[in-house]
Amino acid sequence: MQWLKSLTGAAPAAPTPETPRVPDGSRVYAVGDVHGRTDLVRRLLDLIVADAAGAPEARRVIVFLGDYVDRGPDVAGTVDLLLQGPPPGFDYVLLKGNHEDFLLRLLEGTRHLDAWLMNGGIQTLESYGLDMTYLPAAPQQATRLRQDFLAALPDDHLAFYRSLGAWHREGDYLFVHAGVRPGTRIEKQREEDLLWIRDRFLESDEDFGQVVVHGHTIVGTPEVRRNRIGIDTGAWRSGRLTCLALVGDQRRFLQT
Repeated sequence: MQWLKSLTGAAPAAPTPETPRVPDGSRVYAVGDVHGRTDLVRRLLDLIVADAAGAPEARRVIVFLGDYVDRGPDVAGTVDLLLQGPPPGFDYVLLKGNHEDFLLRLLEGTRHLDAWLMNGGIQTLESYGLDMTYLPAAPQQATRLRQDFLAALPDDHLAFYRSLGAWHREGDYLFVHAGVRPGTRIEKQREEDLLWIRDRFLESDEDFGQVVVHGHTIVGTPEVRRNRIGIDTGAWRSGRLTCLALVGDQRRFLQT
């Protein structure tokens, strides 16, 4: 079996149980890529709170899979909302997406500005009050734009982007933004793969030792396979922000 191909030199991961489950006494909600749709986050949080009302589970966790920035109209508002904290009785787990990675590397000067602008960066800059009626045409203009962005970015927003984790595990489920590299234990995964991988993960039938819940790749409806569940339904353009709800060995979907 492919799951035996561990690259760590340690014992291979145990196979995923026939019926995966989250820890007893927990309700886990995983939310797909937001991309500046604060309006949809508010609606989905209301759906989650209603879904959990009266439920016996004391531990209630909402896992966001990353990509809060770019493409959508209200990036700054999305971060403001998340910084307010979770609904009463819930905890947040906030993961990093490749677009947050792009943003941070851009601020460090290690990513090309034009590539970011073509992938939704214009909307992020506009949401922080920058005038994007022109695009930088020279290296010195790009440097100035980086400086203006850093000056406009609130300290708590920069701290938010820097604080995001790369993966989270709940029982038999692993939550990441993009996916995992086949043949590699989670502890040995490169962050770049967790945030950016696509075809090698999506096309794999490997048993990863847990069901991988991910976003990053847009699907019309949630994609459920034996080894992974994809829940990025392109909220920024479709208006459908999707949540996977997990209780015991049961799974359901909530959607705006």
